[in-house]
Amino acid sequence: MTIKIGITGGIGSGKSVVSRLLEVMGVPVYISDVESKRLTASDTQIRRELIGLLGEEVYAGGELNRPLLASYIFGNPEHIRTVNGIIHPRVRDDFHRWVEQHTVCPIVGMESAILIEAGFAGEVDVVVMVYAPEEVRIARAMQRDAVPRELVERRVRSQMSDEEKRGKADFVIVNDGETPLIPQVLGVITSLSKNIDYFCLSENRLHPGINK
Repeated sequence: MTIKIGITGGIGSGKSVVSRLLEVMGVPVYISDVESKRLTASDTQIRRELIGLLGEEVYAGGELNRPLLASYIFGNPEHIRTVNGIIHPRVRDDFHRWVEQHTVCPIVGMESAILIEAGFAGEVDVVVMVYAPEEVRIARAMQRDAVPRELVERRVRSQMSDEEKRGKADFVIVNDGETPLIPQVLGVITSLSKNIDYFCLSENRLHPGINK
């Protein structure tokens, strides 16, 4: 049985860095943000439902009209839920297919900033939260995206708090720029590898409780 781990964390926490380390260590990772964009552009069911919602112009010229979609959902929680209700089920199905293609791997991962909020936590066996202090996260996001502090702070406030994420995580990896990452990632893999037999015998989620 393949153990599925979910990697999550707020903007600027360094989820992608942890995902890359996992891949280097032989753990393939499904990057949900990348795959959801691919599916939104190519999946016929998503295309049909978005056109039904926003009209043909949402795929003007055959390409997804991202500014139009962004203007529809910006600042409107109900619109966000509607669009997520179209896209997230297809991402979930795609992840299932991806996992089936990686059954030879003892451990696989799914990276998602909204792993918990989107309900994807129910698709994995273990949740790994990547944590960094808020000031560090803001500075990273400002530099990475070349955007003003106010915009980053607004994004931070729109996400689930670190405290709530931590309460739902099985492992917490600290990525504050000072604590070494590699030993922490290796610790997660080692802990899960010791419990592979448990996973094979039980359908219950494992709650290792280390670093929590």
